[in-house]
Amino acid sequence: MLDTRLAAQLRTHLEKLAHPVELIASIDVTPSSASTTTTARKSTELLELLDELATMSSLITVRRDGTDSRRPSFRIARTGSPIGVDFAGIPLGHEFTSLVLALLQVGGHPPKVTDEVAAQVRALDGEYVFETFFSLSCQNCPDVVQALNAMSVLNPNVRHVAIDGALFQGEVDERQVMAVPSVFLNGQPFAQGRMTLEQIVAKLDTGAAERTATAIDAKDPFDVLVVGGGPAGAAAAVYAARKGIRTGVAADRFGGQVLDTMGIENLISVPKTDGPKLAAALEAHVADYEVDVMNLQTATELVPPSEPGGLYEVRLQSGATLRSRSVVLSTGARWRSMNVPGEEQYRNKGVTYCPHCDGPLFKGKRVAVIGGGNSGVEAAIDLAGLVSHVTLLEFDDRLRADDVLQRKLHSLPNVTVLTSARTTEVIGDGSRLTALVYEDRTTGAVHTIDLEGIFVQIGLLPNTEWLRGTVELSNRGEIVIDDRGQTNLPGVFAAGDCTTVPFKQIVIAMGAGSTAALAAFDHLIRTSAPAAPALATV
Repeated sequence: MLDTRLAAQLRTHLEKLAHPVELIASIDVTPSSASTTTTARKSTELLELLDELATMSSLITVRRDGTDSRRPSFRIARTGSPIGVDFAGIPLGHEFTSLVLALLQVGGHPPKVTDEVAAQVRALDGEYVFETFFSLSCQNCPDVVQALNAMSVLNPNVRHVAIDGALFQGEVDERQVMAVPSVFLNGQPFAQGRMTLEQIVAKLDTGAAERTATAIDAKDPFDVLVVGGGPAGAAAAVYAARKGIRTGVAADRFGGQVLDTMGIENLISVPKTDGPKLAAALEAHVADYEVDVMNLQTATELVPPSEPGGLYEVRLQSGATLRSRSVVLSTGARWRSMNVPGEEQYRNKGVTYCPHCDGPLFKGKRVAVIGGGNSGVEAAIDLAGLVSHVTLLEFDDRLRADDVLQRKLHSLPNVTVLTSARTTEVIGDGSRLTALVYEDRTTGAVHTIDLEGIFVQIGLLPNTEWLRGTVELSNRGEIVIDDRGQTNLPGVFAAGDCTTVPFKQIVIAMGAGSTAALAAFDHLIRTSAPAAPALATV
């Protein structure tokens, strides 16, 4: 099943196995009715994959006597030990890395986690049975799957099964899973969306957030504090740290919106990558320098110094406060909401914002796409190959997507395009959405469309609400900057999608972050002495 190059790479990785590993398959290869045909076919595919893995290391063996009711599924178990992880389905696509890491970690190769987080996981009391529903096309899912797999390796009281929602559609419908990743703990909903290991542990260890806030609050002032960890923030951190000054990064999630980006083909010198890979590379690059990265920290207020030359304060949602001589704001942007009745109520219950992630959950169903730009039209084209029917609604009197995309869209037999359509309400039955209401802006007539899913693709909003009244913002909420990234406050700079920079592109954000950091350094050397002794660069 694996191509020659991938198989060779995997063989090399599996040399790191230290303990024997059993792949215990629960399969159905003798279909007795039409309803089991897919199960049997997928079971055969799973066995082919497991048998191929077993040829790559003498420490891997395959058993076919698994008793899991989900079929096909398999457990990766350390021989003679309770340590193991489970997959229901065939973890290829975006989850192939999850499979490789699970093999290595169950086989004794330690997970890449800090000693502090590993200790927190090992200290968890009680029994934890996690179930994660994923889709193979979801770029957000592997982080969650890999985090929970690592927890199950570190603590035998934690068990995790990763479930391919597209393969177990009946269970998806029964448990009303309408967005991935969706995580259940001991049978009850636990979380939805991308989460890091640190975030998961923080939800379980209620004292962790308070301990972290206390430690952050006690930190010495920075020379440059970067708020935000996307491409602009990462570039700013690298450029600041290379100047040998005390640099910190406070980020809600390192990688920012890039984590939600599927394919990236316009980052110069990198012909093709995807968001999670780029985010990991950004984080690794920042880690090469003496940068104090504070993840899972949301800024809520910027407080200017009370006197010239004083320290700026950045107050965090956790209650901690950071202090710095200069600040680079790189908080990025988020998906714009429709802001209509019912949208929030049915968010992740039919209303979603990622066609790549959640599209497979709507196979054979009726959906709508809101937005006629490139993102909306691309989403409609992708979904048309999965769902029974797509209705695309555009507020304007014409689509704004590129002509080549429009031609492709109009060629699809199961797509309806509605222009001059203003979405006015999302309707549901209390547990999931059932319809969308829109107004024809030309005639004023109101229509209802029965459907099961809505994919919102109407642009971005800058994450700058917390700065209102402190930093000058445009009428679109963007931070107003000059060609050096300078804001209206001396010593405060900004970069990336949260600013008035005219084009929102990754490569532009990186350049803007570098510019802002260099401008901040120039500001510092023209003012007072450093806030603390310079840290050595690597």
